[in-house]
Amino acid sequence: MTSLRRKQGFLIVISGPSGAGKNTVVNELGQRLDKIRYSVSATTRPPGPGEVDGVHYNFVTCEKFQEMQEAGELLEWATVYGNSYGTPREFIERTTTRGYDVILDIDIQGARQVRSRWPAGIFVYLMPPSMGELWKRIRTRGRDSADAISTRFKLAWDELEAVFDYDYVVVNSDLDEAVDSLRAIIVAERSKVARCDLLGFIKNLKGQTV
Repeated sequence: MTSLRRKQGFLIVISGPSGAGKNTVVNELGQRLDKIRYSVSATTRPPGPGEVDGVHYNFVTCEKFQEMQEAGELLEWATVYGNSYGTPREFIERTTTRGYDVILDIDIQGARQVRSRWPAGIFVYLMPPSMGELWKRIRTRGRDSADAISTRFKLAWDELEAVFDYDYVVVNSDLDEAVDSLRAIIVAERSKVARCDLLGFIKNLKGQTV
């Protein structure tokens, strides 16, 4: 049997308001779909308890991070609470060339930077089923102060219309359904004619005997 080979993998950017469930959906997707890799951000902050360099983050010095910026080695970057975070371009280029798809979980500001530097990416916005449910999810995580919860919720409210900058939208009202929807998007994108080595596939088909 002749298999259909893809020319290379592609980048999937996942965004959505805080509390929409991006990490949960992305982590579950990895259990249901092969040929997926996760982008690991570079950061200047020190490792936290249990964090492993190259797994949770690529921990770099401030000088190294600046060098990466100036050399065009980052697809996007931001400074949060005095620490810098960015997405290394080389990992995505190397991984997609090997035929793997790369998932990048990032906020809308970062996604806009990525779109300008990697327009061939697939951009997916994860929506909450309701603002009431979003408020509940943010509040019950148990890791934010009351002021931080209010700030996160207001930011989420303001960011909802960013969905119009994306290619797809998935509503996370049920985890299984949300993961299945994201999986379906990726499977469909993998089947696009432009992504497949159809000339080689057809040549092999014609060379087969009945």
